[in-house]
Amino acid sequence: MSKLEKLAGLGQSIWYDNISRSMLDSGEMEALIASGIRGVTSNPSIFENAIAKTTDYDIDILSAPEEATNEEVYESLVIADISRVADMLRPVYDGTRGVDGYISLEVSPKLAYDTEATVEAARRFWQIIDKPNLMIKVPATAQGVDALRQLTAEGINVNVTLLFSVTAYELVAEAYLEGLEARVEAGFDVSDVHSVASFFVSRVDALVDEQLDEMNKKGLKGRSGIENAKLAYSSFERIFSGSRWVRLERGGANLQRPLWASTGTKSPSYPETMYVDGLIGRNTVNTTPPKTLKAFLEKGKVETTLVDLEKASARMGIIKAAGIDYNANTDYLLAQGVQKFSDAFDALLESVDQKRDALSS
Repeated sequence: MSKLEKLAGLGQSIWYDNISRSMLDSGEMEALIASGIRGVTSNPSIFENAIAKTTDYDIDILSAPEEATNEEVYESLVIADISRVADMLRPVYDGTRGVDGYISLEVSPKLAYDTEATVEAARRFWQIIDKPNLMIKVPATAQGVDALRQLTAEGINVNVTLLFSVTAYELVAEAYLEGLEARVEAGFDVSDVHSVASFFVSRVDALVDEQLDEMNKKGLKGRSGIENAKLAYSSFERIFSGSRWVRLERGGANLQRPLWASTGTKSPSYPETMYVDGLIGRNTVNTTPPKTLKAFLEKGKVETTLVDLEKASARMGIIKAAGIDYNANTDYLLAQGVQKFSDAFDALLESVDQKRDALSS
């Protein structure tokens, strides 16, 4: 068995955090799926790199209608790619009965603080792409959580992204349950509705480590990200085992699995597989960037490590006692994450505009 197959046996799915036209045309994506990759994620930064920094999309950009906006051109490019990957992943989706086999597409980060606009954009992508193994990514802002609730009630698969705090995770899980309950009450089937909650890891360590350096408490560095994720996993196990969940599950509802995101290490002093090796457990997903996946396949360890969850709170308490304000940090990371994706989106549209001018001339 390959490492990815062994991980699946432990209950964890590896999704690939990257997509580009060249990967689809060359057969690289199909090879990854054949090797055991069970899903794919994307975000504005990934598409900014794929579209702006290659010539792969130039012909399509050149052939776009002159009256189309830059955002409409961008959407036409990514919708084509997302649809192709959805078809490549369809056998995984069918073979796992909808547990895996998803491709995620993010609504514009410009809509992060607008519930109604997020819902409208998600509906539009859902209808245009029309694939059961599509997940629409929405950010874990208060407005995004409201959108999750409504989209779940409408039967649209959602990947909630930019989760940093356990409190925010619990609000997301609650919104998912409420969306399912609303769907049941309206008389609709919930067995084909799926969701994941993307909980970011390395960005937490990057910020806290910087603060610990300033406090001259370097011995506590590199502990926050995984312990914070363990606390979220503990909440997941509690929320999705109670009587409320059991009633939904009996009606065919599916778990909203935690998805570990931002799992590439930010510090060269940490092992490249740190955020894969340290977060293996049942009913989880880890979305890995190319470098991290390569490192894990070469030297990663396959064993359940989401253990001793009851000790995570005490370990986090030690870090907080050192003077780390977690609430302030996680609020900052969410706002920063939205801004980073928004900046990448702006850069992407600017690149599309520049390419259109250059190619047309």
